Amino acid sequence: MFNVYIANFSSLSQEKSEEFFMLRKNIFKDRLQWAVSCTDEKEFDCFDNETANYICGIINGMIICGTRIIDMKYHNMLDDTFSAFFEDIELPSANFLESTRFFVDKERTSLLLGKRYPVTLVLFLSLINYAQRHHYDGVLAVASHPMMRIIRKSGWNVDVLKTGMSEKNEPVYLLLGHADPASQKALKDRIAGQYHSEDENRLNDWPLPVNTCL
Repeated sequence: MFNVYIANFSSLSQEKSEEFFMLRKNIFKDRLQWAVSCTDEKEFDCFDNETANYICGIINGMIICGTRIIDMKYHNMLDDTFSAFFEDIELPSANFLESTRFFVDKERTSLLLGKRYPVTLVLFLSLINYAQRHHYDGVLAVASHPMMRIIRKSGWNVDVLKTGMSEKNEPVYLLLGHADPASQKALKDRIAGQYHSEDENRLNDWPLPVNTCL
């Protein structure tokens, strides 16, 4: 059964952390050719530490999607790596999460869930659910142009705070995704429209807490 979980860096088992970072290397280094650091066929950086939590979609024990989230009060990519992409960033003063390294492994998803399952929308919804539960005002992220199109179509209420250029000289967008009930409902409606058999209670419960090592 497919489920979405939330786990802290310190609670990831060695097996799952290696799988997670290998998937990131496959996607961000090999496929997207981002300027990321890789060691032993894994992609990880200084932001992968005890301040980081991970939302992971898992089926049959295999990770198929995920994102890293960090409370903005801690060291984060917007204050560091991503600051070079934008001129004069002025982040709004509120209680925000940062979402980075957002990925979906398309091959695993197609094999295990089929091509119609809206995994990306489920990850968006899980971010909103988590933000609401923990009283965050929203989610900050940097999105590429293709991801921007996906977000716009999803129904998530987002504001573009700044447009910049990546290290590949491609446009990127600093986004604020609101954790509001309207966005939550819009995403649930779109998920139900694409995959009628998904239960609303499961959508509301995601991401599930992990009480032991994932």
